[in-house]
Amino acid sequence: MMAVATPTLRLEKSLHREGARYVIGVDEVGRGAIAGPVAVGVAVFDSFQKRMPQGLRDSKLLSEKRREELEPKASQWASWSAVGMVSAADVDEIGIVAALGLAGLRAFEQLPDVDGLHTDSIAILDGSFDWLSRALGTGLTVRTRIKADRDCGSVAAASVLAKVRRDRLMIAEDARIPGYLWASNKGYASREHYAAIHELGPSELHRITWLHKQPEEQPALFDEDSLEAMDALAV
Repeated sequence: MMAVATPTLRLEKSLHREGARYVIGVDEVGRGAIAGPVAVGVAVFDSFQKRMPQGLRDSKLLSEKRREELEPKASQWASWSAVGMVSAADVDEIGIVAALGLAGLRAFEQLPDVDGLHTDSIAILDGSFDWLSRALGTGLTVRTRIKADRDCGSVAAASVLAKVRRDRLMIAEDARIPGYLWASNKGYASREHYAAIHELGPSELHRITWLHKQPEEQPALFDEDSLEAMDALAV
């Protein structure tokens, strides 16, 4: 079985040593979905005296059950945290890059206005492209890092917070607008999801501009059974 990827705090601690007042992990969830919002989680740390929650890692490498267990622990571990969202309709209107920035802005606007948080901090943003700085407009230093959600504890925390919040919303929407299997697919593309769209038509939660051509179904990185097995190994 593939080894479990465990994040560390090496980068975060080095940024504190460089003079960052706070280190802020940032990650998005729902970028590639065809229904539902895009979400951005932020997790702020003023120090790393508290131990990282056991088993915390990139939300994609956790089962749904384990994510739910870790979400309150990740929230308590962070000094502050927040999740911002942008609707499917807004994704259609302004595009995914601007929507990511707006979701990030909404998350940061929920954080307290404490000295240095928005000016003397460094944000670690998962990925290679900085979609956050222009949206914030605060001069906050943003450092992109590929696989930060896998390698950096602060970003893994943000990933879990955003994933759990968005998944809960999609499960609730599945009850409100049944038929699209959102409780299981969470708005991502699947053969069953596209079959439902063909039968029922797109809903108010679908990203209409993303439905012009049905893509080949993208297999999950791991199935739920594999994720549960990795959860057991990580405990």
